[in-house]
Amino acid sequence: QVQLVESGGGLVQPGGSLRLSCAASGFTFSSYAMGWYRQAPGKQRELVATITSGRIITYADSVKGRFTISRDNAKNTVYLQMNSLKPEDTVDYYCNARSGFVFWGQGTQVTVSS
Repeated sequence: QVQLVESGGGLVQPGGSLRLSCAASGFTFSSYAMGWYRQAPGKQRELVATITSGRIITYADSVKGRFTISRDNAKNTVYLQMNSLKPEDTVDYYCNARSGFVFWGQGTQVTVSS
């Protein structure tokens, strides 16, 4: 059974940091591209960052220089370090695994507010 379980969301002040984690199971993690997406209410889900099995990384322009994606294949976990958070980063964040098949996590909420 495939599972992607996100954690690490919460409330943070503008300028603060959070680290999201996504623990994967039920598939060969090291062979999959992993990604983080986010979705605001009423809007389409959008790419935040991806990291391929070969560790090629892509970021959305809106998060470049602030967010860092990484993966630990020994722990079957992908991370998203988010620094210099802004109120507009307040949305739900979803973990994604892709390699022919596509899997999604249930999402974790991030709120950036003073």
